Amino acid sequence: MILVTGATGNIGRDLLGELATCGAGPVRGLTRDGARALFPEGVEVCEGDFADPASLERALDGVRSLFLVSRIGSDADILDAARRAGVEHVVLVSSITVQTHPHLGPARENATVEQLLKDDGMAWTVLRPTQFASNALWWAESIRERRTVRVPYADTGLPTIHPADIAAVARVVLTEPGHRGRTYALTGPERVTARQQLEAIAAALGREVSLAGIGREEAHRQMSTVLGAEAADAVLDVTGGDVNEGLLEVRDTVERVTGACARPFHRWVSENIAAFR
Repeated sequence: MILVTGATGNIGRDLLGELATCGAGPVRGLTRDGARALFPEGVEVCEGDFADPASLERALDGVRSLFLVSRIGSDADILDAARRAGVEHVVLVSSITVQTHPHLGPARENATVEQLLKDDGMAWTVLRPTQFASNALWWAESIRERRTVRVPYADTGLPTIHPADIAAVARVVLTEPGHRGRTYALTGPERVTARQQLEAIAAALGREVSLAGIGREEAHRQMSTVLGAEAADAVLDVTGGDVNEGLLEVRDTVERVTGACARPFHRWVSENIAAFR
């Protein structure tokens, strides 16, 4: 049995589809609201909450492989429950900033979870993706209502990754041998700037979307109301304020692991353009 946490999220939805299609055996998706979960045929819906130990115990019953997105619950408690339930292999979604920006608070938190997993005695695989293509959804309301977006660092290009590529890698490492004890840094196929992302969205919409550049201070004020000051600083550093070669490097990991080229940003746009209309 494979348990997918974050089953209705950007990665989890695609991973459930990948696992159902490839005939991976019994698959269970964990969600807080089972009545609203639209899972592929054959995937077991499991309603639960990381804050509820009893529901976590039910979710882990019979599970041998666990897909875990870090920092969406008490990772120490989740890993302890997984070990006690007999889970043999955990695939953890961390962040590339663990290796490129280890001094940042969120990166340190991810590094702590990685080490917890490695110390817990179960087999492990760590996925470290870069910026998600789906982060562009932060702009959706502004594009719908004002047809303009205010962003800092508009011309810094990052190798943004399609969440479905993270799911594709996760499916392989969950179901095929040779990936335990490995850490994979995951990126998209090319660097893409915020300006280029907005151009791709505008092209798909068939109408103009303007970009207004803003400074770091203004961006921080906007972001900190949602993320908090420390996390806002971290996001601004890794989206342009403090980039380095490790963060900017385009890697071929997706293709090496899955055998398929990583999806470009414009493909994500074409699949999600309804969110911007």
